[in-house]
Amino acid sequence: MIAIIDYDAGNIKSVEKALDFLGQDVVITGEPEKILKADKVILPGVGAFGDAMANLRRTGLDEVIRQAAGRGTPFLGICLGLQLLFERSDEAPGVEGLGILKGEILRIPDKEGLKIPHMGWNSLYLENNGRLFRGVKEGAYVYFVHSYYLKAAEESIVKASTEYSVHIHASVEKDNIFACQFHPEKSSDVGISILKNFVEL
Repeated sequence: MIAIIDYDAGNIKSVEKALDFLGQDVVITGEPEKILKADKVILPGVGAFGDAMANLRRTGLDEVIRQAAGRGTPFLGICLGLQLLFERSDEAPGVEGLGILKGEILRIPDKEGLKIPHMGWNSLYLENNGRLFRGVKEGAYVYFVHSYYLKAAEESIVKASTEYSVHIHASVEKDNIFACQFHPEKSSDVGISILKNFVEL
């Protein structure tokens, strides 16, 4: 069973729909017992870093996430879910992230001819043999919606990157923790392949 964490951060239904397509048993929940019993856990989300961390702390889900991650359960953060796994974000100065992974979330720098938020399809540069990208071709296009980007402290955990005004760490993997800045559930066949690799771990 795959638990999708519900913490009022949106974008949950499209993730559920993609997993249904893959024939997975899915539950959307904010209940600690269900999250901790799940075979795999997904933290999706769109919205603001500060609001999301406040919601997680208010409900105690921040500690549940750390517990699930610490016990080796395969864990996938998507979009805002990726950002929350790190230490801090320019979007909410002074607000601590979950700190499960080392690194920070920075604002995409303004650049002439580029719109922020970055909304649309960008190609991925694959590196360091990421398990989510098994069978995915170099340069595959995926769908992004974000104004802030990840700069991971450890280059070795970066499994895919992209360029949009700046070099963006687009996906990371460390032990049982996986995360994508882009939306695999909105990235057509490539995204379904990535989610399939996750559910088959």
